[in-house]
Order: sequence, then C-alpha cells, then structure tokens
Amino acid sequence: MKTVKFVISTIKFILTIVIIVFIAVILIQRFSNNNISLAGYRIFTVVTESMVPKYKVGDVILVKEEEKSNIQIGDDVTYMGKVGSYADKIVTHQVINIENGEDGLLKFHTKGIANEDEDPLVSEEQIYGVVQTKLQIVTFLNGIINNMYGMYFLIIIPLAIIMFTEFKAFKEEKEDYDEEDEDDSEEKDDNEKIIDKKAKKRKEKRAKRRRRYE
Repeated sequence: MKTVKFVISTIKFILTIVIIVFIAVILIQRFSNNNISLAGYRIFTVVTESMVPKYKVGDVILVKEEEKSNIQIGDDVTYMGKVGSYADKIVTHQVINIENGEDGLLKFHTKGIANEDEDPLVSEEQIYGVVQTKLQIVTFLNGIINNMYGMYFLIIIPLAIIMFTEFKAFKEEKEDYDEEDEDDSEEKDDNEKIIDKKAKKRKEKRAKRRRRYE
C-alpha cells in the first residue's frame, strides 16, 4: 500500500512540475516577446512544414543561445525575420552557408529542408540560437493543450483529481491531528483528575490526624 501511495505521489509531483515549467516558459516568452530566455534556452513551436521531415507542425523545439562564431553549416537556427514575407516572423531553418559581411557581422544563408528557395540573408544579430532537440513530452502536452477534448480529459480532469485528492488528504491529516489533540486533552484531564483525587485524599488524611491530636 505504501509503495502504491509513493508511486502515485511521484507521478503527481512530476506531472505538476512539468505542467508548471511548461506554462511558465510559454508565458515568459509570450509576454517578453521572446526577449527573455531561461539560462540561455528558449522553446518554440513549429508552425509550418518548411523543415519536414525533421520537424513537423506542432513540434516543440529547444533552442540554445550560441556564440555566432560557433554556428556551423548544417546547424538548425531560429531567427527573427526582417525582410519580405519573413518580416517579424520567427523562423527555424538550416544553415547552408556562412560569410563575413561588410559591416563586420556574420551573415548566414539559411533554407528550409522542404523549401526550394533560400531565405533572405540572415545577420547574426537576428539569431536567437541553435536548435538542440525536439521536446517529445512537451510536444505531446502542446498537442493536448491545443485540442479542446484533449485539454479537458488529459489536463483539466487529472488536475482536478489531483487537487481533490490533495485536499482530501489534507483534510484527513487535519482530522487526525485534531483527534490527537483531543486525546491528549482528555488524557491531560484524566491525569488532573487523578492528581486532584490524590490531593484530596492527602488533605483528608491530614485532617484525620489533626482530629486525633485535638
């Protein structure tokens, strides 16, 4: 029984932490317009098929800030577009060539794996970082959150159950604590009664002795 309770508690703890971290990262990035990273990391959601089959629509990727001089051909980079149809859009594409610009900044030639045309030239200050991996669990959660039925049955209901069980456990612990206090109080009253009886008997004995000598 203790093992089952431990497993359930562990699962609840892990699920709660994953959801909290996921929501926190999403909120921080959205409210900061992706200008804030956590320890140099950001997460982004793929919204086009330009990197199929490597990344599909809905995939959540982990991007790490990197020294621009360390970026190599073949790396997948996430950057903020500034030209044409890419303007003000966050893009994740593969680096196919690198050159030094006249302004002293590195210029990156990028292209979506599934695209025929190369992107407009990307300057180093546009780049958020290099893709490290696809987050499988977060991608799964993201898919659930974006689906009304999935959100209801796999997020809201489990969280409600967790909250209910935690509240119930807290209530039971409080009741046990109150019962212990009540038992302690009753025991204390009983002890006081015993002490009072002994004191009363001693008084009676002293009174008898006094009467003998009168």
